Amino acid sequence: MSSSVTSASAPAAAQPGSEARPRREHRYDIDLIRLLCSVGVILCHTGSAFVKAADREASNGPGTYWAGLVADSAGRFAVPLFFAIAGWVVLVGAPVRDGRQLWQRIVRIIVPLGVWTALYLAWGKVRGTNADPLRDLALDAVFASVRPAYHLWYLYAYIPVVMVLAFVALVKAGKRPWVLGAALLVLGAAPSLSGDLSKVTGLELPHFGWGFGPYQLIYAVLGALLLALPAGTFGRRGTWWLLLAGGALAAIVWYQHDVHYAIPYASVLVALLSAGVLFSLHRVSVPERLRPALARLSGASFGAYMVHVLVLGVLTDVLVDTGLGLPAAAALTLAVTAATAALSFGAALLWTRLGLARLLG
Repeated sequence: MSSSVTSASAPAAAQPGSEARPRREHRYDIDLIRLLCSVGVILCHTGSAFVKAADREASNGPGTYWAGLVADSAGRFAVPLFFAIAGWVVLVGAPVRDGRQLWQRIVRIIVPLGVWTALYLAWGKVRGTNADPLRDLALDAVFASVRPAYHLWYLYAYIPVVMVLAFVALVKAGKRPWVLGAALLVLGAAPSLSGDLSKVTGLELPHFGWGFGPYQLIYAVLGALLLALPAGTFGRRGTWWLLLAGGALAAIVWYQHDVHYAIPYASVLVALLSAGVLFSLHRVSVPERLRPALARLSGASFGAYMVHVLVLGVLTDVLVDTGLGLPAAAALTLAVTAATAALSFGAALLWTRLGLARLLG
Protein backbone atom coordinates (compact mmCIF):
# COMPACT_ATOMS: atom_id res chain seq x y z
CA MET A 1 0.00 0.00 0.00
CA SER A 2 1.15 3.50 -0.77
CA SER A 3 2.84 5.68 1.84
CA SER A 4 1.62 8.89 0.23
CA VAL A 5 -0.70 11.64 1.42
CA THR A 6 -1.94 14.82 -0.14
CA SER A 7 0.65 17.50 0.40
CA ALA A 8 -0.36 20.28 2.75
CA SER A 9 0.92 22.79 0.23
CA ALA A 10 -1.17 21.38 -2.62
CA PRO A 11 -4.18 23.40 -3.79
CA ALA A 12 -7.55 22.24 -2.54
CA ALA A 13 -8.87 22.03 -6.08
CA ALA A 14 -7.56 22.36 -9.59
CA GLN A 15 -7.95 25.66 -11.42
CA PRO A 16 -10.78 25.87 -13.97
CA GLY A 17 -9.82 24.04 -17.14
CA SER A 18 -6.90 22.29 -15.46
CA GLU A 19 -6.71 18.52 -15.10
CA ALA A 20 -3.91 18.60 -12.52
CA ARG A 21 -4.50 16.61 -9.38
CA PRO A 22 -3.23 17.45 -5.88
CA ARG A 23 0.33 16.33 -5.41
CA ARG A 24 0.91 13.51 -2.96
CA GLU A 25 3.76 13.48 -0.50
CA HIS A 26 5.45 10.11 -0.14
CA ARG A 27 5.90 9.31 3.54
CA TYR A 28 9.32 7.71 3.72
CA ASP A 29 9.14 7.77 7.50
CA ILE A 30 6.18 5.39 7.27
CA ASP A 31 8.15 3.21 4.86
CA LEU A 32 10.88 3.11 7.51
CA ILE A 33 8.44 2.26 10.29
CA ARG A 34 6.89 -0.50 8.17
CA LEU A 35 10.30 -1.98 7.41
CA LEU A 36 11.34 -1.79 11.07
CA CYS A 37 8.08 -3.49 12.07
CA SER A 38 8.77 -6.33 9.63
CA VAL A 39 12.19 -6.89 11.16
CA GLY A 40 10.64 -6.52 14.62
CA VAL A 41 8.18 -9.33 13.91
CA ILE A 42 11.04 -11.58 12.79
CA LEU A 43 13.02 -10.66 15.93
CA CYS A 44 9.99 -11.40 18.13
CA HIS A 45 9.35 -14.77 16.51
CA THR A 46 13.03 -15.68 16.70
CA GLY A 47 13.05 -14.89 20.39
CA SER A 48 9.87 -16.89 20.89
CA ALA A 49 11.54 -19.92 19.27
CA PHE A 50 14.44 -19.64 21.73
CA VAL A 51 12.09 -19.31 24.70
CA LYS A 52 10.07 -22.34 23.58
CA ALA A 53 13.28 -24.33 23.08
CA ALA A 54 13.90 -23.83 26.81
CA ASP A 55 10.27 -24.84 27.48
CA ARG A 56 9.63 -21.32 28.81
CA GLU A 57 11.79 -21.98 31.87
CA ALA A 58 15.09 -20.23 32.54
CA SER A 59 16.34 -23.30 34.40
CA ASN A 60 16.19 -25.36 31.20
CA GLY A 61 18.81 -23.22 29.49
CA PRO A 62 19.45 -19.77 31.00
CA GLY A 63 21.41 -18.38 28.06
CA THR A 64 18.90 -19.51 25.44
CA TYR A 65 15.93 -18.45 27.56
CA TRP A 66 17.11 -14.94 28.40
CA ALA A 67 18.42 -14.17 24.93
CA GLY A 68 15.10 -15.29 23.51
CA LEU A 69 13.00 -13.42 26.07
CA VAL A 70 14.76 -10.11 25.41
CA ALA A 71 14.47 -10.55 21.64
CA ASP A 72 10.81 -11.53 21.93
CA SER A 73 10.13 -8.47 24.11
CA ALA A 74 12.06 -6.10 21.85
CA GLY A 75 9.88 -6.95 18.86
CA ARG A 76 6.55 -6.42 20.61
CA PHE A 77 6.09 -2.92 19.13
CA ALA A 78 5.67 -4.32 15.61
CA VAL A 79 2.06 -5.54 15.66
CA PRO A 80 0.61 -2.36 17.24
CA LEU A 81 2.44 -0.21 14.71
CA PHE A 82 1.31 -2.43 11.83
CA PHE A 83 -2.27 -1.70 12.92
CA ALA A 84 -1.37 2.00 13.23
CA ILE A 85 -0.09 2.05 9.64
CA ALA A 86 -3.21 0.20 8.47
CA GLY A 87 -5.38 2.87 10.06
CA TRP A 88 -3.33 5.65 8.50
CA VAL A 89 -3.59 4.11 5.03
CA VAL A 90 -7.38 3.70 5.17
CA LEU A 91 -8.21 7.01 6.85
CA VAL A 92 -5.46 9.35 5.64
CA GLY A 93 -2.90 7.99 3.20
CA ALA A 94 -5.17 6.39 0.61
CA PRO A 95 -8.80 6.63 1.74
CA VAL A 96 -11.22 4.17 0.17
CA ARG A 97 -13.49 5.86 -2.41
CA ASP A 98 -16.10 3.11 -2.72
CA GLY A 99 -16.89 -0.53 -1.97
CA ARG A 100 -15.32 -1.72 -5.21
CA GLN A 101 -11.95 -0.22 -4.38
CA LEU A 102 -12.11 -1.71 -0.88
CA TRP A 103 -12.84 -5.14 -2.35
CA GLN A 104 -9.81 -4.82 -4.64
CA ARG A 105 -7.63 -4.08 -1.61
CA ILE A 106 -9.04 -7.02 0.32
CA VAL A 107 -8.45 -9.34 -2.63
CA ARG A 108 -4.78 -8.27 -2.64
CA ILE A 109 -4.60 -9.65 0.90
CA ILE A 110 -6.93 -12.65 0.58
CA VAL A 111 -5.19 -14.20 -2.43
CA PRO A 112 -1.69 -14.35 -0.82
CA LEU A 113 -3.32 -15.46 2.43
CA GLY A 114 -4.93 -18.42 0.66
CA VAL A 115 -1.77 -19.30 -1.25
CA TRP A 116 0.46 -19.19 1.82
CA THR A 117 -2.05 -21.12 3.91
CA ALA A 118 -1.88 -23.91 1.34
CA LEU A 119 1.92 -23.72 1.24
CA TYR A 120 2.25 -23.91 5.02
CA LEU A 121 -0.17 -26.82 5.19
CA ALA A 122 1.79 -28.64 2.50
CA TRP A 123 5.10 -27.83 4.23
CA GLY A 124 3.74 -29.17 7.51
CA LYS A 125 2.67 -32.38 5.81
CA VAL A 126 6.11 -32.83 4.23
CA ARG A 127 7.83 -32.26 7.59
CA GLY A 128 5.30 -34.32 9.51
CA THR A 129 4.43 -31.43 11.86
CA ASN A 130 0.69 -31.12 11.11
CA ALA A 131 -1.23 -32.04 14.25
CA ASP A 132 -4.40 -33.02 12.36
CA PRO A 133 -5.32 -34.40 8.93
CA LEU A 134 -4.70 -31.98 6.07
CA ARG A 135 -8.39 -31.75 5.16
CA ASP A 136 -9.38 -30.75 8.70
CA LEU A 137 -6.65 -28.13 8.89
CA ALA A 138 -7.65 -26.69 5.52
CA LEU A 139 -11.29 -26.40 6.61
CA ASP A 140 -10.26 -24.74 9.87
CA ALA A 141 -8.10 -22.29 7.93
CA VAL A 142 -11.13 -21.05 5.96
CA PHE A 143 -12.68 -20.05 9.28
CA ALA A 144 -9.45 -18.37 10.46
CA SER A 145 -7.51 -21.07 12.24
CA VAL A 146 -3.90 -20.08 12.91
CA ARG A 147 -2.62 -23.63 12.46
CA PRO A 148 0.03 -24.31 11.33
CA ALA A 149 1.06 -20.78 10.26
CA TYR A 150 0.57 -18.97 13.56
CA HIS A 151 1.56 -15.54 12.23
CA LEU A 152 -1.43 -15.41 9.87
CA TRP A 153 -3.67 -14.45 12.80
CA TYR A 154 -2.78 -10.83 12.08
CA LEU A 155 -4.47 -10.92 8.68
CA TYR A 156 -7.64 -12.48 10.15
CA ALA A 157 -7.88 -9.33 12.29
CA TYR A 158 -6.39 -6.84 9.79
CA ILE A 159 -9.09 -7.38 7.14
CA PRO A 160 -12.06 -6.80 9.51
CA VAL A 161 -10.34 -3.72 11.00
CA VAL A 162 -9.87 -2.26 7.51
CA MET A 163 -13.51 -3.06 6.69
CA VAL A 164 -14.79 -1.23 9.78
CA LEU A 165 -12.61 1.84 9.19
CA ALA A 166 -13.58 1.96 5.51
CA PHE A 167 -17.27 1.62 6.41
CA VAL A 168 -17.11 4.59 8.78
CA ALA A 169 -15.11 6.65 6.27
CA LEU A 170 -17.57 5.90 3.45
CA VAL A 171 -20.60 6.77 5.59
CA LYS A 172 -18.92 10.02 6.64
CA ALA A 173 -18.29 10.80 2.96
CA GLY A 174 -22.01 10.47 2.22
CA LYS A 175 -21.87 6.98 0.69
CA ARG A 176 -24.26 4.13 1.44
CA PRO A 177 -22.11 0.98 1.66
CA TRP A 178 -24.94 -1.48 2.25
CA VAL A 179 -23.02 -4.54 1.11
CA LEU A 180 -20.05 -3.71 3.34
CA GLY A 181 -22.41 -3.12 6.27
CA ALA A 182 -24.04 -6.51 5.69
CA ALA A 183 -20.62 -8.19 5.52
CA LEU A 184 -19.67 -6.61 8.86
CA LEU A 185 -22.95 -7.77 10.36
CA VAL A 186 -22.16 -11.34 9.27
CA LEU A 187 -18.66 -11.09 10.76
CA GLY A 188 -20.08 -9.80 14.02
CA ALA A 189 -22.77 -12.47 14.33
CA ALA A 190 -20.81 -15.47 13.00
CA PRO A 191 -18.93 -16.48 16.20
CA SER A 192 -22.06 -16.75 18.35
CA LEU A 193 -24.07 -18.28 15.50
CA SER A 194 -21.40 -20.92 14.99
CA GLY A 195 -21.47 -21.77 18.68
CA ASP A 196 -25.28 -21.98 18.72
CA LEU A 197 -25.37 -24.20 15.63
CA SER A 198 -22.75 -26.47 17.16
CA LYS A 199 -24.81 -26.84 20.34
CA VAL A 200 -28.13 -27.39 18.54
CA THR A 201 -26.85 -29.84 15.93
CA GLY A 202 -24.27 -31.59 18.08
CA LEU A 203 -21.71 -31.10 15.32
CA GLU A 204 -18.17 -29.95 16.01
CA LEU A 205 -18.02 -26.87 13.81
CA PRO A 206 -14.77 -24.99 13.10
CA HIS A 207 -13.98 -22.05 15.35
CA PHE A 208 -14.80 -18.78 13.59
CA GLY A 209 -11.79 -16.52 14.05
CA TRP A 210 -12.39 -13.66 11.62
CA GLY A 211 -12.69 -10.53 13.75
CA PHE A 212 -10.76 -8.06 15.84
CA GLY A 213 -10.27 -6.97 19.42
CA PRO A 214 -10.91 -3.44 20.68
CA TYR A 215 -7.18 -2.81 21.14
CA GLN A 216 -6.52 -3.47 17.44
CA LEU A 217 -9.10 -0.89 16.36
CA ILE A 218 -7.74 1.58 18.92
CA TYR A 219 -4.19 1.15 17.65
CA ALA A 220 -5.44 1.70 14.08
CA VAL A 221 -7.42 4.86 14.84
CA LEU A 222 -4.86 6.41 17.17
CA GLY A 223 -2.10 5.47 14.75
CA ALA A 224 -3.90 7.26 11.92
CA LEU A 225 -4.26 10.38 14.05
CA LEU A 226 -0.67 10.37 15.27
CA LEU A 227 0.96 9.58 11.94
CA ALA A 228 -1.04 12.35 10.25
CA LEU A 229 0.26 15.03 12.65
CA PRO A 230 2.73 17.57 11.25
CA ALA A 231 6.47 17.37 11.78
CA GLY A 232 7.70 18.63 15.13
CA THR A 233 4.52 17.72 17.01
CA PHE A 234 6.44 15.46 19.39
CA GLY A 235 9.41 17.78 19.73
CA ARG A 236 12.93 17.40 18.43
CA ARG A 237 14.34 15.42 21.33
CA GLY A 238 14.10 11.89 19.99
CA THR A 239 16.34 10.69 22.82
CA TRP A 240 13.51 11.05 25.32
CA TRP A 241 11.24 8.86 23.24
CA LEU A 242 14.00 6.26 22.92
CA LEU A 243 14.33 6.32 26.71
CA LEU A 244 10.59 5.72 26.98
CA ALA A 245 10.91 2.76 24.62
CA GLY A 246 13.91 1.41 26.56
CA GLY A 247 12.10 1.66 29.89
CA ALA A 248 9.02 -0.03 28.47
CA LEU A 249 11.19 -2.80 27.01
CA ALA A 250 12.77 -3.49 30.40
CA ALA A 251 9.31 -3.64 31.97
CA ILE A 252 8.08 -6.04 29.26
CA VAL A 253 11.02 -8.37 29.88
CA TRP A 254 10.16 -8.37 33.58
CA TYR A 255 6.46 -8.94 32.88
CA GLN A 256 7.06 -11.84 30.50
CA HIS A 257 9.40 -13.53 32.98
CA ASP A 258 7.59 -12.91 36.26
CA VAL A 259 3.93 -12.35 35.36
CA HIS A 260 2.81 -13.93 32.10
CA TYR A 261 4.26 -15.11 28.80
CA ALA A 262 3.32 -13.96 26.24
CA ILE A 263 2.39 -10.39 27.13
CA PRO A 264 -0.90 -9.25 25.55
CA TYR A 265 -0.59 -6.65 22.82
CA ALA A 266 -3.30 -4.71 24.66
CA SER A 267 -0.90 -4.22 27.59
CA VAL A 268 -0.06 -0.63 28.50
CA LEU A 269 3.63 -1.64 28.49
CA VAL A 270 3.41 -2.70 24.84
CA ALA A 271 1.55 0.53 24.06
CA LEU A 272 4.34 2.57 25.68
CA LEU A 273 7.04 0.69 23.76
CA SER A 274 5.13 1.22 20.52
CA ALA A 275 4.61 4.91 21.28
CA GLY A 276 8.32 5.40 21.96
CA VAL A 277 9.25 3.84 18.62
CA LEU A 278 6.58 5.74 16.67
CA PHE A 279 7.38 9.14 18.22
CA SER A 280 11.11 8.61 17.61
CA LEU A 281 10.56 7.99 13.88
CA HIS A 282 7.58 10.27 13.21
CA ARG A 283 8.33 12.46 10.16
CA VAL A 284 12.03 11.57 10.37
CA SER A 285 13.98 12.73 7.33
CA VAL A 286 15.31 9.90 5.15
CA PRO A 287 18.36 10.79 3.00
CA GLU A 288 17.55 10.94 -0.72
CA ARG A 289 20.12 8.30 -1.65
CA LEU A 290 18.42 5.76 0.63
CA ARG A 291 14.83 6.40 -0.44
CA PRO A 292 14.63 4.10 -3.50
CA ALA A 293 16.02 1.11 -1.59
CA LEU A 294 13.82 1.88 1.41
CA ALA A 295 10.71 2.05 -0.78
CA ARG A 296 11.55 -1.29 -2.42
CA LEU A 297 12.18 -3.03 0.90
CA SER A 298 9.05 -1.54 2.43
CA GLY A 299 7.06 -2.73 -0.57
CA ALA A 300 8.43 -6.24 -0.07
CA SER A 301 7.57 -6.31 3.65
CA PHE A 302 4.21 -8.07 3.17
CA GLY A 303 5.80 -10.90 1.20
CA ALA A 304 8.63 -11.16 3.71
CA TYR A 305 6.08 -11.36 6.51
CA MET A 306 4.28 -14.22 4.80
CA VAL A 307 7.36 -16.37 4.15
CA HIS A 308 9.51 -15.65 7.21
CA VAL A 309 7.97 -18.29 9.49
CA LEU A 310 8.90 -21.01 7.01
CA VAL A 311 12.51 -19.76 6.84
CA LEU A 312 12.73 -19.22 10.58
CA GLY A 313 11.42 -22.69 11.39
CA VAL A 314 14.15 -24.33 9.32
CA LEU A 315 16.92 -22.23 10.87
CA THR A 316 15.83 -22.58 14.49
CA ASP A 317 15.27 -26.35 14.19
CA VAL A 318 18.88 -26.71 13.11
CA LEU A 319 20.64 -24.07 15.21
CA VAL A 320 18.88 -23.50 18.54
CA ASP A 321 20.51 -25.27 21.47
CA THR A 322 19.60 -24.92 25.15
CA GLY A 323 23.21 -25.50 26.17
CA LEU A 324 24.41 -22.12 24.91
CA GLY A 325 25.82 -19.48 27.22
CA LEU A 326 24.21 -16.03 27.21
CA PRO A 327 26.76 -14.31 24.89
CA ALA A 328 26.58 -17.15 22.36
CA ALA A 329 22.79 -17.35 22.57
CA ALA A 330 22.46 -13.57 22.11
CA ALA A 331 24.77 -13.64 19.10
CA LEU A 332 22.88 -16.57 17.61
CA THR A 333 19.54 -14.81 18.15
CA LEU A 334 20.76 -11.79 16.18
CA ALA A 335 22.32 -13.99 13.50
CA VAL A 336 19.15 -16.03 13.00
CA THR A 337 17.07 -12.83 12.88
CA ALA A 338 19.40 -11.28 10.30
CA ALA A 339 19.52 -14.44 8.19
CA THR A 340 15.74 -14.87 8.27
CA ALA A 341 15.20 -11.22 7.33
CA ALA A 342 17.74 -11.38 4.49
CA LEU A 343 16.31 -14.59 3.03
CA SER A 344 12.69 -13.49 3.45
CA PHE A 345 13.14 -10.06 1.90
CA GLY A 346 15.36 -11.52 -0.79
CA ALA A 347 12.69 -14.04 -1.72
CA ALA A 348 9.96 -11.38 -1.71
CA LEU A 349 12.00 -9.07 -3.95
CA LEU A 350 12.73 -11.97 -6.30
CA TRP A 351 9.12 -13.07 -6.79
CA THR A 352 8.11 -9.41 -7.18
CA ARG A 353 10.54 -9.14 -10.11
CA LEU A 354 9.03 -12.33 -11.52
CA GLY A 355 5.53 -10.82 -11.38
CA LEU A 356 4.25 -13.10 -8.62
CA ALA A 357 3.49 -10.45 -6.00
CA ARG A 358 -0.29 -10.75 -6.51
CA LEU A 359 -0.06 -14.42 -5.54
CA LEU A 360 2.64 -14.36 -2.88
CA GLY A 361 2.39 -10.86 -1.46
